[in-house]
Amino acid sequence: MTAFPVVIHHNPDCGTSRNVVEIVRLAGYAPTIIPYLDTGWTRPQLLALFAAAGLTPRDALRETKSPAREMGLLEPGVPDDTLLAAMCAHPVLVNRPIVATPKGVRLCRPSEVVLDLLETWPPGPLFKEDGEMVLDAEGRRVG
Repeated sequence: MTAFPVVIHHNPDCGTSRNVVEIVRLAGYAPTIIPYLDTGWTRPQLLALFAAAGLTPRDALRETKSPAREMGLLEPGVPDDTLLAAMCAHPVLVNRPIVATPKGVRLCRPSEVVLDLLETWPPGPLFKEDGEMVLDAEGRRVG
C-alpha cells in the first residue's frame, strides 16, 4: 500500500461510491473511509469540501434517492444557506462520493473521475458499476 493519502466520503449503499472505493483499493491505496451518513456533516466541512471541489451546494445536492424533492430543495431560488442547513440535518442530501487526495477534491460521479486524483491506477481491465469499461487490459483509460 502506498502512503499517498486518499479520503473518501462514502455511502456503502451507493454503487458508484462502492466502485470508487474498489478502484482506489485496486490501485494499491489504503483509503480513509468516512461514512458520512453516520458521522454527518458540519457547515464548515461542507463549505471547505465544496470550495476545494469547485462545487456549489446546489451542484452537490443529491436529487434522486433523497428527500430533496419532498423538502422543496429542488425549486429554483432555494438559497445556499437553506441547502447547507438541510445537508447538515439530512446527510443523504449530499451527492457522493467526494474524494480528497493531494491532487485535489472531486465529486466522483461517474466513478472513473477518481482516476484523476490518483498517482497510480489499478491494473486493467477495470469496469464501472454499470459494466462499462474504464481501463483496458493494458491499464489505458477508455472513453
